[in-house]
Amino acid sequence: MRILHTADWHFGKTIEGRDRLPEQTAFVEELCAICTQERVDLVLVAGDVFQSPNPSAAAEELFYYAMDKLSDNGRRGIVIVAGNHDNPERLCAASPLAGRLGITLAGLPKEELSATGPVAGRVYRVNGGQAWLELAVPGVDYTAVIAALPYPSEGRLKEILSQSLEDKDLRQGYNDRLTSLFSLLNTQFRLDTVNLAISHVYVRGGIESDSEQQIQIGGAYAVDPLVFPAAAQYVALGHLHRPQYVGGTLMPCRYAGSPLAYSFSEIGQAKSVTLIDVRPGKKPDIYEVPVTAGRPLARWRATGGLRQVREWVAAGRDKDAWIEVELEIDKGLTLDEIQELRALHTGFVTIRPVISLTVSESEAEKIRLNSLPLNELFIRFYKQQNGGLAPDSKLVELFLDISQDLLGEKKAAEGEQE
Repeated sequence: MRILHTADWHFGKTIEGRDRLPEQTAFVEELCAICTQERVDLVLVAGDVFQSPNPSAAAEELFYYAMDKLSDNGRRGIVIVAGNHDNPERLCAASPLAGRLGITLAGLPKEELSATGPVAGRVYRVNGGQAWLELAVPGVDYTAVIAALPYPSEGRLKEILSQSLEDKDLRQGYNDRLTSLFSLLNTQFRLDTVNLAISHVYVRGGIESDSEQQIQIGGAYAVDPLVFPAAAQYVALGHLHRPQYVGGTLMPCRYAGSPLAYSFSEIGQAKSVTLIDVRPGKKPDIYEVPVTAGRPLARWRATGGLRQVREWVAAGRDKDAWIEVELEIDKGLTLDEIQELRALHTGFVTIRPVISLTVSESEAEKIRLNSLPLNELFIRFYKQQNGGLAPDSKLVELFLDISQDLLGEKKAAEGEQE
């Protein structure tokens, strides 16, 4: 069975108000092309389909278009779990229609996923229960058992996991509950099936970026790598936007990452989806397939000011990118200059002026002299007054003694005035 793992689409997300929907649409087309070219049997989407619990009509339309095209009229299986950004009920509202095309939408951690009737030539659920399903895919001689656990927050579990508010107790309670959930799901796996798990969680030690909304408070929602079901052949995760394996697990466990770079902390990150070839009882073969649909992100630091920015734009530098500009200037930008910058490149997202405060040589010398110790200042003054002749050490000591006495008298006088 060939499986494609993807996550964190965040349909509807912008970058500083700039629309990303055209890029997200291009990603959907690229994803569908990869599925066709690689003959993918099953797609796992590990949460955060949308950026907002109340997505725009355009974002929802793109999601439904993606599901319809990816399913290939029911010949390709799709399993989607809700992430922390998704509204579980809203995500699953289309389940009665989606189920007919072999699409499973799981919104809440304790959701019952019941069997569906077999239809010739289409994907269907052979069996199912709370947070798990068994899926039959046309052309594949065996089924897949999938532990499907949507974002398991305390609120969505509808459970109080610890009576204490201490971080260590919250973390232990959360880990214990997830271990219990996955242990129960582990009992559904069999030797004659492909055994998979999918969830949207933060595993301790994963590398984050600025575009991810924190799902852990003080580490309470950061889980240990050993919570996942031991019999799973592959664990598909969502939440972290950098593609990466999770260390310390008993099986291959991976974040697919987001398909687009959603913050400037992701500059230079290669985006991808993950392909998994697996048979019952065998170790999976795992591949990373690059995704190129999104515009790159870039950061400019123009030490030469507006002139340098003009030169870079004229040279075609990062012409297709979203750009954060840091502009070094010696005075504030005029309204005309701001308008010129905006017109120079449609990809400028943030323009951050950095005003350099210059000082004259005499002012710089004063600043430097004020930082010298008192004895050094006296030596310099003495040399100036005596043709470069340096004072002897006893004279310097006498000066310091007198200075300390005068300083003491001044402090005493100030104390009396108070």
